[in-house]
Amino acid sequence: MEPIILAYIGVGLMIGLAGIGSAYGVSMGGNAAIGAMKKNDEAFGNYLILSALPGTQGLYGFMGYFILSGYLVPEMSWASAAAIFGAGLALGFVGLLSAIRQGQVCANGIAAIGSGYNVFGNTMILAVFPELYAIIAFAATFLISNAIA
Repeated sequence: MEPIILAYIGVGLMIGLAGIGSAYGVSMGGNAAIGAMKKNDEAFGNYLILSALPGTQGLYGFMGYFILSGYLVPEMSWASAAAIFGAGLALGFVGLLSAIRQGQVCANGIAAIGSGYNVFGNTMILAVFPELYAIIAFAATFLISNAIA
């Protein structure tokens, strides 16, 4: 096996897992928004923002590819390939889990807003906590790419 294959597996896991997490997270928010609109359809803007928030992890996975793509060359070393694989695996799993958990936080906030509680700001604050770990994983991918150079 050539080292570049290991690196591409890491990139694939990074994009795929982060994207799957975002798909689950935004679906949770969207489902909650549909239910909440039956009770309070005037807060659709809040529902939309909270439903879209878990989509950012998929973007981090996609941006991670652009950070690492310059190092995906046929003559790469095993050390570089292992670094890219590890970065991809880390960002992929963190993106997967943080997007799902953020979607749950947002869905609960949407349900509360639909029931008449004014919790949009508090929900945004609490939803940022899972996002923080996705940002840290993205930053680690950036730092790993600098270490490869």
